Amino acid sequence: MRKDIMPKPFIPEKLPLENINWEDLLTKIVKANSAVAKFDGLLESIPNPLLFLNPLMTQEAVLSSKIEGTQASLNEVLAFEAAPKRKQDNINDIEEVINYRNALLFATKELENRPICLNFIKDMHKILLQGVRGQNKAKGEFRRIQNWIGKSNSTIETASYVPPAPHLLLDFLSNWEKYCHYDEKDKLVQLAIIHAQFEIIHPFLDGNGRIGRILIPLFLFEQKILKYPALYVSEFFEENRQNYYDNLRAVSDKKAWHEWINYFLEAITSQAINNTKRAKSIIQLYEEMKHIIQDVTKSRNSLKVQDFLFSKLIFETPNFTESTELSKPHAARVIKSLLENKIIDTVTPAQGRRPAMYSFKPLMDIVK
Repeated sequence: MRKDIMPKPFIPEKLPLENINWEDLLTKIVKANSAVAKFDGLLESIPNPLLFLNPLMTQEAVLSSKIEGTQASLNEVLAFEAAPKRKQDNINDIEEVINYRNALLFATKELENRPICLNFIKDMHKILLQGVRGQNKAKGEFRRIQNWIGKSNSTIETASYVPPAPHLLLDFLSNWEKYCHYDEKDKLVQLAIIHAQFEIIHPFLDGNGRIGRILIPLFLFEQKILKYPALYVSEFFEENRQNYYDNLRAVSDKKAWHEWINYFLEAITSQAINNTKRAKSIIQLYEEMKHIIQDVTKSRNSLKVQDFLFSKLIFETPNFTESTELSKPHAARVIKSLLENKIIDTVTPAQGRRPAMYSFKPLMDIVK
């Protein structure tokens, strides 16, 4: 009876790559850089971009986590954050999504003090796995044992991919870290290589895909290609999940770097265009709501009401009252007006001591 032959751990190519066909990539490089520049220009023109980007960041966390199998929706994450004490059936999935966003926020702040480096990656990983599935898989530490990728219940003998051996890990990671700060001909091509090489090295026992995707907006931010780390690509990867995996796998199977870079540039272009459209829609909605909310609420605090709705897509009455600095009776009247004018919807009505929960549907429709 034939025994399965154990596949050998993969040996990645050292970076920088020597065989990039720059001429063949030129059209897509120009298109991707142009789309990213337009998105960045739009962000620069917004007075308070973080207000507009917050829901897009949460959606990125949902979609990147979904690629790894979590089932939490944007609505569920926002509802949990509005009322953390309410019972949630899929609390583990929700917490994984929140950890992803926390890791991205932490890393953004850290980039003020230090560059992308190996310790930086480990600190992000610690936050990503804090208190969730995988937290016992050496969170914040590079693996010291051999891992592999395959279908559920697969063994190393039946694995579809076996990453580098643990004793070689730091050599490959050190080379990867140096390449993150290498002066490559094009930064978006460099980012494609950085992302793929990180997934090929697979330095953690869990969370490699998510850390690799968090690095995409962070690299663009660190390189000053974007004013904010706000170009999230997980939507494209999730919609084309099999293509994403197939193109990554082809790099290790066939050294198909050219095909991977092409695919990655398409992802960047698509998401930059989509996010530009979304950002424009959010800006337009914000301008429209200035007059509408003032008219329907007749409140001197109408701008605070508006900013609250844009920052908290799902909320409960007490949080609304406190954040808008309205008295309870005044807040109740404003909420009633917002409901009557279909600016907000009821998610769950008030019941006993439990307050009602509402959603700001016009913005939800843009973000989803």
